[in-house]
Amino acid sequence: MKYGRTYNFSAGPAMMPEEVLEEIAAEMMNYRGSGMCVMEMSHRSKVFQEILDEAKADIKKLMDIPDNYKILFIQGGGTLQFSMIPMNLMKNGVACYVETGAWSKKAIAEAKKVGEVKVVASSADKKFSYIPDCSDLDIPANADYVYICENETIHGLTYHKLPDTKGVPLVSDQSSMFLSRPCNVADYGLIWGGVQKNIGPAGMAVVIIREDLIRDDLDDKLPIYMNYKTHADADSLYNTPNCWAIYCCGKVFKYLLKNGGLEAMAKRNEEKAAVLYDFLDQSKLFTGAVVKEDRSLMNVPFVTPSKEQDADVVAATKAAGFDNLKGHKSVGGLRASIYNAMPKEGVEALVEFLSRYEKEHA
Repeated sequence: MKYGRTYNFSAGPAMMPEEVLEEIAAEMMNYRGSGMCVMEMSHRSKVFQEILDEAKADIKKLMDIPDNYKILFIQGGGTLQFSMIPMNLMKNGVACYVETGAWSKKAIAEAKKVGEVKVVASSADKKFSYIPDCSDLDIPANADYVYICENETIHGLTYHKLPDTKGVPLVSDQSSMFLSRPCNVADYGLIWGGVQKNIGPAGMAVVIIREDLIRDDLDDKLPIYMNYKTHADADSLYNTPNCWAIYCCGKVFKYLLKNGGLEAMAKRNEEKAAVLYDFLDQSKLFTGAVVKEDRSLMNVPFVTPSKEQDADVVAATKAAGFDNLKGHKSVGGLRASIYNAMPKEGVEALVEFLSRYEKEHA
């Protein structure tokens, strides 16, 4: 770590690769001879069009996105997508959702405002500590899509096998795992991710949608910005987009391509997460919150025997130079988010600290 930076374990906004931040800093006052910062330039300019085109081409290459999918950069984050998805995809007015934590619950609540929601599986019975069996879901014939939150940021669990949707389009919120491992895009009807966790600054979502799901028969009363067709037809430039986020994300796409792509990133993330999970598995003070087979490589929630000690550990980590290890307010405990940009050294330093704390408080 350089520049006196801290190990930031925040669930989002989160760390970005230092190499990327250095590039951004070098171009801050004069982007490639344009005489201005990207934050200042017109989204209709030739220079910004090149930034947008490069970003789209790079993510397409990175994820091997088929030609029959559109890549959209849409302002807003998860809360907007929770509404846009049912507004655009509920053709028959019926959707299936798998409930695995706080974010899928929020998505369900928004979808219910639009049509009928069938919760086809849930892990609420054990406080969202596992992924329910999705091998034989009861999906009605008129279902428009099946929705999952593929990595639950708050509860720290992830799918290692996708649900059998029986031919119904699969919609996935990949926000906190986006670009952390290879993904066969053709398995999905729509993938989306808020970029502030694993890719760039807050304020935007990337939506990858199969073209046949973009409708031209939607009610005229639907706000024009809420229609995926608006963004697809205008190449994400219907109105002024989040130019800065697109630029920063484009830098991260290039960084990932240069460093081995998603296969290499998955290997790094597996090794990094193993350092923390191996410690938790042998610890007598700290306990992981998720069953082993469904653990997230990105978000690791854990607890001590009491809320008071949880708070003491959080305070101690802050004093030791680590940041944002407090668990989400809805679940408490501790949580280490170890996205792509978190170096293995940061996880090792945290484990060393937690091990020392345990010995001192045995």
